[in-house]
Amino acid sequence: MITHYIHPEFRLEAKAYTINELCDWAREQQLSQVEFWKDLGQFILEWFDDKDYVLLTTSGTTGTPKQIRLQKKAMVNSAKATGEFFDVKEGTIALLCMSVRYVAGKLMLVRALVLGWKLDVAEASSIPLKNNEKEYDFVAMVPMQVEKSIEELYRIKKLIVGGAKVSNALAKKLKYAGHKTKIYETYGMTETITHIAAKELGETEFTVLPHAKVRIDQRGCLVIVAPSVNQEQIVTNDLVELRDSKHFIWLGRIDNVINSGGVKLFPEQIEEKLTQKIPYRFFVTAKEDEYLGNKLILVIESLPYDLPEDVYESLSKYEKPKEIQFVEKFAETVTGKIIRRKNIV
Repeated sequence: MITHYIHPEFRLEAKAYTINELCDWAREQQLSQVEFWKDLGQFILEWFDDKDYVLLTTSGTTGTPKQIRLQKKAMVNSAKATGEFFDVKEGTIALLCMSVRYVAGKLMLVRALVLGWKLDVAEASSIPLKNNEKEYDFVAMVPMQVEKSIEELYRIKKLIVGGAKVSNALAKKLKYAGHKTKIYETYGMTETITHIAAKELGETEFTVLPHAKVRIDQRGCLVIVAPSVNQEQIVTNDLVELRDSKHFIWLGRIDNVINSGGVKLFPEQIEEKLTQKIPYRFFVTAKEDEYLGNKLILVIESLPYDLPEDVYESLSKYEKPKEIQFVEKFAETVTGKIIRRKNIV
């Protein structure tokens, strides 16, 4: 079995393990009262069992969560591609601070096992660097964790951010923080076994990892060809501006595009323009309208309040919302992504 291997340089919390020792440690974690450690133990035992796949539940951001099989060989290939692209080889000091119920957390462990990293583990939370003074070569976080760790990021050499788009507001905060940390926004999904592309913060163009190529279909949506991680071509609903088979600019999701009075509107681009003006979580979406077919509405996670007069100053006349709704608490997935369709009154 390809997974019956631990790189000789692998360390977990500074300790070396044989496969049997690591599986014994994993069984101990399954007795924990804390779900995070139970999940970690469960995944380690799955990784070293005799099956050639692991079962995984998707987050359900754009539809119903579903259970899929990920081939272990494909997960190893993904780990190697990450090592090559980000130049994080054996001896890399890394931190796992994401839930291992989902692919991003699982892959941090797989990368460590395959590439020979020295891996620390912190229970998944919004403040992953709390009570931790160590320095790290490589860490993966979601935007919420980054937002709450800005003052501590100087201790990380390379940080990848995935799971949701990095907002303009967060990007500006990171720029003003002035850290030397190299921060990359990643693009990927469960089916591609985490990222297949990344871009440094501040860049507009994603660069595709060595194991993948991309093209667009007749809708203008991204199609991913990465046979080492998925033998099927993956047709996405992500509208992109394609530069070539290794570079693209992400525009938004086709299922979010709004046709209002014959004008195509891209919610994600409108949201970027509003980020500096609205201090709460929000999104824009469509609502049926007798005159326009669909009208643009703004949904804010807040009690009702008066928006500033200049809130729409950066928007074109077609991009200005025709209605504002306030929702006290957004419905979201277990990974913290907003489920737009469930938050419209």
